[in-house]
Amino acid sequence: MSMDTALRALLSKLEAEGQRHDAGEPEHDKRMLNLERATAEVLALWIRSSHRRHALEIGTSNGYSTLWLAWAVQSAGGRITSIDRSAAKHALADANLRQAGLRDLVELVQGEGAEVIGRLAGPFDAVFFDADRYSAPAQLELLAPKLAPDVLLFSDNAISHPQELAGYLAAVKALPDFEHTIIPVGKGLSVAYRAGSARL
Repeated sequence: MSMDTALRALLSKLEAEGQRHDAGEPEHDKRMLNLERATAEVLALWIRSSHRRHALEIGTSNGYSTLWLAWAVQSAGGRITSIDRSAAKHALADANLRQAGLRDLVELVQGEGAEVIGRLAGPFDAVFFDADRYSAPAQLELLAPKLAPDVLLFSDNAISHPQELAGYLAAVKALPDFEHTIIPVGKGLSVAYRAGSARL
């Protein structure tokens, strides 16, 4: 099933709105900081083609990337759990997901990443890190026992912010049984994969 015209139109609208908003917003935490389109497409196609069903997103913002992820897991009957500390951004994400008809596929959880991760059950077969880069290593450590045997880990900004993401990249490379690479798309997409003997 290809992406329908209405969802494509919504995504294009959110891209334009996000760029305009961020250009005029001096406070980093209030910007949308949406994924670049090319990165979103690669991420969604990867998740969709590998039939992920229990994905975790850390950093919801206005739901732009969440929409891509929800579309990606829809055909496999999957669900997304998406975390953000901002109630205002979750309200935007909620509205956008409802407009797209994908709200039932997403659990929006407000709070700090590490705190929320600590109480999530898992297991997750895909994780997308796209929030505070410095806390990502601690989040990964908390998630390690909650990952499915067959799992994909993604993080944006691997090329644009290598120093800020250095701790996470080192932590990923230290994980046993994982293969890792950086795809030169958008701001750089870090991809790690562990092949398990069993899928969810």
